[in-house]
Amino acid sequence: MKLSRPLRPDLLAVSALVLLWLLFFWRLFTPSVADQASLKQGDFSGQFVTFAAYQYDRFSRGEVPLWNPYNNGGLPFIADTQSAVFYPPRLLTIGLSSLSGGWSYHALELEMTFHVLAYTLMMYLFVRRLTGSVFGALVAAIIAGYGGYLSGYPPLQLALLEAGIWLPLALFGIREATYAERMRWRWLCLTGLALGLSWMAGHPQTSFFLTYLLIAYYAYCVWRMPRLALVGAKSTPLWRSRFGSFVVGGAIFGGVAFGLAAVQLLPGAEYLLRTTRTGFGYDAKSNGFPLQDVAQFIIPGVVSLYSPLWIGITGLALALVAVWRLLPQTLFWGIVALVALFWSFGGNSFVYPLLYNILPGLFFFRGQERAAYLVVNSLAILAGIGAAWLMRWDATTEILAGIRLRLGLNRAVWVALILSGIMFILLIDNGEAYGRVSGTFALILLVTIGLYLIITMALVRDRRVIWLLFLLIVFELFTVNMDADAVYDHVPPPQQISMTPPPLVAQVLADTTDTPFHVDGTRGVTDNFGSLYRVMDIQGISPLFLDGMHQLIETDLPDAVTWTLLGVRYVFSDWQELPVASEILGTGEDRYGTVNLHSLTNTRPFAAILYRTATVTSDAEAYNLLCDPAFPFDRTVILSREIGINDTSAPVLTPAPVISFAPEKITIHAPAAANGILALALPDYPGWIATIDQQRAEILRAYGGLSAVQVEAGDHLVELVYNPLSYRVGASLSLFTWLGLVILGMVSAFRSRRAGN
Repeated sequence: MKLSRPLRPDLLAVSALVLLWLLFFWRLFTPSVADQASLKQGDFSGQFVTFAAYQYDRFSRGEVPLWNPYNNGGLPFIADTQSAVFYPPRLLTIGLSSLSGGWSYHALELEMTFHVLAYTLMMYLFVRRLTGSVFGALVAAIIAGYGGYLSGYPPLQLALLEAGIWLPLALFGIREATYAERMRWRWLCLTGLALGLSWMAGHPQTSFFLTYLLIAYYAYCVWRMPRLALVGAKSTPLWRSRFGSFVVGGAIFGGVAFGLAAVQLLPGAEYLLRTTRTGFGYDAKSNGFPLQDVAQFIIPGVVSLYSPLWIGITGLALALVAVWRLLPQTLFWGIVALVALFWSFGGNSFVYPLLYNILPGLFFFRGQERAAYLVVNSLAILAGIGAAWLMRWDATTEILAGIRLRLGLNRAVWVALILSGIMFILLIDNGEAYGRVSGTFALILLVTIGLYLIITMALVRDRRVIWLLFLLIVFELFTVNMDADAVYDHVPPPQQISMTPPPLVAQVLADTTDTPFHVDGTRGVTDNFGSLYRVMDIQGISPLFLDGMHQLIETDLPDAVTWTLLGVRYVFSDWQELPVASEILGTGEDRYGTVNLHSLTNTRPFAAILYRTATVTSDAEAYNLLCDPAFPFDRTVILSREIGINDTSAPVLTPAPVISFAPEKITIHAPAAANGILALALPDYPGWIATIDQQRAEILRAYGGLSAVQVEAGDHLVELVYNPLSYRVGASLSLFTWLGLVILGMVSAFRSRRAGN
């Protein structure tokens, strides 16, 4: 069957996007080991690969990873946003990895690349419908996908990239819903789907940006809809008015998004309110770009390692053309770009303090420079609008505008020449700096001259020459961002990290006596590799850390206290001697150098019964007691309320053997010599349910962050199960919403097919 003529340009454009995607990431796809590259170690390896490996392991066993005992002394995995437990593309990656032999570093790299491809295709779809231009859509897609933002740190901060790519699809749903004379409500479900996927991807700040942008864009589109009755007209139903359409439509896509992501959002909100983030003030959240970083718009890679504001000289010029000509929707996207730019400066401008005090939810997030996400997407759309106009522009009817355009480009060439000359003079005696920036300025000069020549030829000869701008954009962006040293290492993925435990970690895992136990893996394990190697580390790099556990692990509490309360048996350190009695079992290497494996001589087990208590009225009071050298922390349980147990005649401590241990279910034999407290090296967190001899028991807060259970004298079987209400409610809402979307999609497809027949 032959393809219809109207579809051929789109097929060619999509093919071009796929081929350029293969070119940009060719070193991640090539079978030649000598040519392979891989994403740099750092957050990608230490956070995302390790957490995804834990997901893979649990799902492969048919288990839902609600709790993770392997980092931060234990954390609610379902609630940690960056774990993205139920994010559909991650589930697909896990399924494909299972079929292809197991989890690997490269599996997550491929997930990243396919998200970039999906992003460019969705941006093409949106701008194509917005402008009706294949050329404009291609320009917007390439700038958005391969500009300085998405090709900079987001591939390494994977959640940031995956949460951000759904913007064009969400915008497309709004455009389709509001384009006709009557609101087409079902298209807003597509917007809700895209927004929900963004929230499931694991970077709430990016999804927060996306949410507010969609609200603003929907309000703008509703306001511009034709033949909508004025607000307040008595003869017009509420849903036919502009205000009513805004409220109802916002409720539709907001409700769909919340319903889809509820399985992660509800546990995430429960967790966030108990993390260290709640203690951050304005000063900790107001960081952003220094003002001088606006130079990124013109000069990539000079004022900072990454250049998230850079979209290329050609892209910037096309965006300015759209604003200059005041083309449809340029006012909206221009305002978004400008507001987001000032927002990205954080406390260095007036915009962020203003928004901080009026925009609900903004106070949760640090790193305001990430508002560059809004800047770059707005500029990419503006560039697409400008490119579409240039392709259609008849210079013979607007001679004066053509003269002004050529004059502006001529001045840009002279500015580039002057700047290049100044840089040459200033840096000629500085070999290192000259080598670093000379290539950048040469590229700027070359692109500016090329831009001038292409526009000039298009105006005076053949408008089809404008297509050369697309090649110029590809040349510019790919020259700077493809295989960038800040993002990629020139080594194959298997050489980045080992999926099998290093020798010292393997030595710890070989200890199967009196399990479970914790380790202090600041060295030797590092990052979140406890989740990869299944060693229970009290350390970790997840940005969310339970406040109580953070106080016990990361503050000035003496190591002896921390290690005792958390049942630490092994410590990885470069020290030859620890502040407590220990024995060095082996020596190895980690990325920081030599590391020793210490076995602590006297350790408290994971579960132990103590018979002396102290009562405090706050967590802070508990930490003060633990810092007091005279306080007998090793024989006394600090509780948040008085329970009347303080038996000085009983033993100091009775070990409580763990009969079985799984992340969400722990069974303990508790042989209490007298009425006492079963102290656990387990965080105190909602969702854990305790039973003693199959009878429900209260979980007490101990030491300002750990769990404890009161037991009477005698032998008991204590069971702890993690089954949070927030997960159960969220899962029910999500299941209902996903089923509803599937049914709606099937009904819509059936009606469309009948209408076509």
